[in-house]
Amino acid sequence: MSNYDYDLFTIGGGSGGVRASRFASQYGATVALAEKSELGGTCVNLGCIPKKLMSYAAHFRADFADAAGFGWQLGESTFDWASLIANKDREIARLNGVYRSTLEKASVEVVDGHASVVDAHTVLINGRRISARHILIATGGRPTRPTIKGSEHGISSDDFFHLKALPPRAVVVGGGYIAVELAAILNGLGSKVTLLYRGKQLLRTMDHELGTFLAAEMIKNGIDVQFETDIDALHANGDVKQVQLNNGRIIDAECVLFATGRHANTAGLGLENAGVALRENGSIVVDDQFKTNVDSIYAIGDVIDRVALTPVALAEGMIVAANLFLQGGRRMSYENIPTAVFSHPNVGTVGMTEAEARKRYGAVKIFKSEFKALKHTLSGSTERSFMKLVVDVASDRVLGLHMVGADAGEVMQGFAVALQCNATKAQFDATIGIHPTMAEEFVTMRTPV
Repeated sequence: MSNYDYDLFTIGGGSGGVRASRFASQYGATVALAEKSELGGTCVNLGCIPKKLMSYAAHFRADFADAAGFGWQLGESTFDWASLIANKDREIARLNGVYRSTLEKASVEVVDGHASVVDAHTVLINGRRISARHILIATGGRPTRPTIKGSEHGISSDDFFHLKALPPRAVVVGGGYIAVELAAILNGLGSKVTLLYRGKQLLRTMDHELGTFLAAEMIKNGIDVQFETDIDALHANGDVKQVQLNNGRIIDAECVLFATGRHANTAGLGLENAGVALRENGSIVVDDQFKTNVDSIYAIGDVIDRVALTPVALAEGMIVAANLFLQGGRRMSYENIPTAVFSHPNVGTVGMTEAEARKRYGAVKIFKSEFKALKHTLSGSTERSFMKLVVDVASDRVLGLHMVGADAGEVMQGFAVALQCNATKAQFDATIGIHPTMAEEFVTMRTPV
């Protein structure tokens, strides 16, 4: 008979925490999960899901314009921000309920409230002390605000999803995937958007050509993209914010959105009570089985600052559950993780960048293609697409695929399987393409650049 109230107590009801808790319960453990906000975490409430719903909404303006080339004559269209937000909120509420129902059906006790660690085997929530054989921290991350004068007059990506109205003018600060996605959404819905980035290239952690190509497409779409530019100060003048740049220029906007990084949600968790080691940036240090320096405490997801993607947190959660309550020894591989950026146009990538491949393998072959998609031969749009393959010369293995274009995420998912199976360029060449599609370009590129 256990000396603890639960075999596993999870703090955090996002994707990773829910998955770990549900599987641990299915493996026979007694499990409780604490969440102080809505279930589903960042992805469901303030990230992937609402962002993509709003990205869909932002595409319609271009779709209406494209339709004319195909013979459709449409009347004047209008957009209602309040309707979009209300419909989005209704869907998010439905998903919150699905998460709760899933946990309850899996016999996981859901405890609403803020939980903190008392010691290696005890948590405190709502004045109740609960003991657990194992504690799992899955509290995710939150946006980081820059330390500039007047930063309180700006909003974060979390705030974006609850704006009361679509701003006529918006300044988005940042060059990562959140910045380019939200800039594209605002632009597509009708805001006049300026994107400021202190670096020289968007999406700097991805293959360098993706950021370069995307920036050119965003500029064509009417976004004012400014590199090596940052905000010195922000001043509010009624509803208008005056954005003072480091180059002396001043921009007026109704909305200034900071997408300048995220940090781990570890403040106020009481981890110091158990002696859990943290990095300087506040993220939790774990080993290859997600165990902290305290044997009974584990951590997964954004709070460990490895790969901040929902499917990664899900995989990490399943590994923790299996290693604790089924069979040990499972490890997480961070190789060949596919990802997409829902900018306009989309970006998709899996495997190594060209720079990473050259560093690890030396001699590589590069295959590239840039073209106008078939749709736009009639739509009149100037949008172009870009595809790139990185191939190891010695083994002929495909090391990386990179794309800018419509539905890049959908295309990338299938090719991620190929990379996981160590597919070679010869096998790509032997694969029959589906014509006419954009995806077939990856199996028809024959001449290296």
